[in-house]
Amino acid sequence: MGWWQKLKIDPFLLTLITVVMIASFFPCEGEVKTWFQHLTTAAIALLFFMHGAKLSRDAILAGIGHWRLHLIIFFSTFVLFPILGMGLHFIVPEWMSSTVYMGFLYLCALPATVQSAIAFTSVARGNVAAAICSASASSLLGVFLSPLLVGFLIQIHDGVGDSTGNSAVHPDTWKAIKDIILQLMVPFIVGHLSRPLIADWVERHKKLVNVTDRSSILLVVYVAFSEAVVEGIWHKIDAYSLVMIGIVCCVLLAMVLTINVCSSRLFGFSKEDEITIVFCGSKKSLANGVPMANVLFPAAMVGIMLLPLMIFHQIQLMVCAVLANRYAARRKKAE
Repeated sequence: MGWWQKLKIDPFLLTLITVVMIASFFPCEGEVKTWFQHLTTAAIALLFFMHGAKLSRDAILAGIGHWRLHLIIFFSTFVLFPILGMGLHFIVPEWMSSTVYMGFLYLCALPATVQSAIAFTSVARGNVAAAICSASASSLLGVFLSPLLVGFLIQIHDGVGDSTGNSAVHPDTWKAIKDIILQLMVPFIVGHLSRPLIADWVERHKKLVNVTDRSSILLVVYVAFSEAVVEGIWHKIDAYSLVMIGIVCCVLLAMVLTINVCSSRLFGFSKEDEITIVFCGSKKSLANGVPMANVLFPAAMVGIMLLPLMIFHQIQLMVCAVLANRYAARRKKAE
């Protein structure tokens, strides 16, 4: 067992860090940058095509009737997270810059993960069918809701006032939705409509599909951080800022997990449903967040905007791995 496995560090995070370091020392510029940008657009389209091809309608229908559970998960993902994100305004600029805060607002507006939410629910012996339904629906809704939420949260932030005096990042919400429909949703729909033809191939080549997913994310991160390095990201983000981002991510996750556990028990959900609410309502999707940021924000800002998401992603994996094992152990003991 490797040291990263003992620490429950996702090997993919180590790869992400490596890509960020490569971009820091060898950023793509000029004609190479243009070529990489075209390649990134194609990779993102392929990523969402494969997401559509993997989505099973039978799995969604199996858990779609549990509307109370889905409602509380969607509330956690698209209401609770944004409310907590707006509350972080009070620690700007003492703990973080305005741009990093925008990154947290973006993080809070994202949909839930699909694979890890389902995997942890399964390990913890929760309601897997409902988890598949909620996570898949969250991913779909996020394509439309996340751009709207980002625009709304930034407007609220500006209405309260930016004490740093800096202008916030303003995505053109409707243009972003149009771009997302063309670059993300259309490939997703085409992939899903193609499922009867390629479902067996996708099932037989799961490892290849996963490599495609992760390779697309790595490519987007490399291009984003290359642009950020050229714009001087490491002069704007120091070690103190990275530590503060980690601390805020831990506090944010702890609050969401606590509220979800208390809510599920308050409304009388079973233990299986509580597990599903905990793991589906506390996740934020790196797979959706990276390509969406590439569409929503100026290229020079994407690298900084993704830092909170990348750090939160690893923390949520580590914490939820421990929680899943504890839930499973308790269920086994109870039986």
